Amino acid sequence: MSDFLSRVASAPISWGICEVPGWGEMLPTERVLSEMKGLGFTATELGAPGFLPSDPASVKDELANYGMQLLGGFTPVVVHDKSQRQATIDSATATAKLFQIAGATKFVSAAVQDWDWSFPRALSVDEQKHAVEMFGIIDEICQEHGLDQVLHPHVQTIVETKADMHRFLDSCDVKWCLDTGHTAIGGQDPVQFAKDAMERVGHVHLKDVQLSMVPKVLSREVTLMAATQAGLFTPLGQGDVDIMGVIQTLENAGYQGWYVIEQDTALTSGFPAEGEGPVHQVANSMDYLRNTVAPTLVSK
Repeated sequence: MSDFLSRVASAPISWGICEVPGWGEMLPTERVLSEMKGLGFTATELGAPGFLPSDPASVKDELANYGMQLLGGFTPVVVHDKSQRQATIDSATATAKLFQIAGATKFVSAAVQDWDWSFPRALSVDEQKHAVEMFGIIDEICQEHGLDQVLHPHVQTIVETKADMHRFLDSCDVKWCLDTGHTAIGGQDPVQFAKDAMERVGHVHLKDVQLSMVPKVLSREVTLMAATQAGLFTPLGQGDVDIMGVIQTLENAGYQGWYVIEQDTALTSGFPAEGEGPVHQVANSMDYLRNTVAPTLVSK
């Protein structure tokens, strides 16, 4: 039997705790961590500011109370804008220090247009060059703190579409967080990405998507949060993304890293009752991985 299931982790976004400004309400930390533990998770990403303590030693202790460790976290960076060079370096350095002390290993970069998450626009040649340079600088910062930087393609960032992804694949050597959902939303087949860029995959986010809803999101007719609330992201195995194909491709190629379930949720109308709400959706995803995917994998 493969050790795949021991490398499946959780993320606070599956409980509606998101780094995107104005996303919604945050469930109490104790409830979320208890529900993660109850589902058998031993590791999680950081989540939005305010979810876990700001002191890194306290982050480590808080997670240890639930038998969990910190993997790293989703980290907005502004890499193309020269006016934000020092602010980005300072922010990345502070985050890298926090992650190092808290015991994390992954710095998950999201290349936003600006700190307010404005809609992205096409980059000039100079902006593209500066972005590549900045990814190299962030790589150095991460290496100094025992971390791997992994670039996360994401809706409403400068790495949103298939063309964006290949532009940075071809122009720099930064490692990638293969997010199956956002990769598919951008028009890139995540199975093909796993096949073509296996040596660049340093981390994986598992997310399933109803692709019929994507065009209105990319055209900005519908916001990402509204689409999320309308069911854009489904439990694993219930959408249009070949989750099994991605995992099989990576495992067969020798991938030994983490798989983080990220089933984006937004809570804007109060908290569900105890034992209800997001925990059931994540449980469905775990059931799919345990009962459908894991039996197809063979230990190396």
